[in-house]
Amino acid sequence: MSSRVRIIGIGCHPRQITEEALSAIAGCDYVIAADKGPDDPLLALRRAVCADLAVPLVAVPDPPRDRDDPADYDGAVLDWHDARAAAYSTVIDERPGTVGFLVWGDPAFYDSTIRVVTRLGVPYDVLPGVSALSLLAARHRIVLHEVGRPVLVTTGRRLADEVAAGHDNLVVMLDGRLQAATLGGDWDIWWGANLGSPHEELVAGRLADVTDEVVAARRRAKDADGWVMDTYLLRRRASR
Repeated sequence: MSSRVRIIGIGCHPRQITEEALSAIAGCDYVIAADKGPDDPLLALRRAVCADLAVPLVAVPDPPRDRDDPADYDGAVLDWHDARAAAYSTVIDERPGTVGFLVWGDPAFYDSTIRVVTRLGVPYDVLPGVSALSLLAARHRIVLHEVGRPVLVTTGRRLADEVAAGHDNLVVMLDGRLQAATLGGDWDIWWGANLGSPHEELVAGRLADVTDEVVAARRRAKDADGWVMDTYLLRRRASR
């Protein structure tokens, strides 16, 4: 029996899983999920989704990753992807069939699952999910770019470099240290955490005026859900 993988975006909360995604999960023989430890709330949410659909979930201990900003950051990430692929391949070799990977948000935005699965050498397809970018714009009732202008999607780690390169309209993800607070200049921010969950937090305003609100809201989100994922739009204020 051969294997096939389905990479399934499940949005930012189980309430946002599309009918297409639910059908795909239900059609899997089992789901593989990274196990990051006994207090991994996102693994618990994946378990709940699978339990509702009576689909087995196989938790695979997540290989360690160098997260201390190594000199060769890209190399450290590639090594981690290789280690993940090796761990998943062992499971798939032992349990051929249709295998699901449930991706928080959308697989296209700052997620490694597609890159890891390409290393497995098995056929796969990708189903989109509701992304944090879409939710951020909807919750704040904004368009992420101005008329005829671009928006750059980047990470907190690269924010200072992108601003130095002249970008002035940026969506920032994976920024646990709120690097926006270290920037010079005059900016507006539209920020959200745990978007789509019952405990989502939203803050908007002039960055210099609302930084403390963002820090407090981030703390509330983590206390409520046991985890925090935040993203924000940062736009330089026009000169008056």
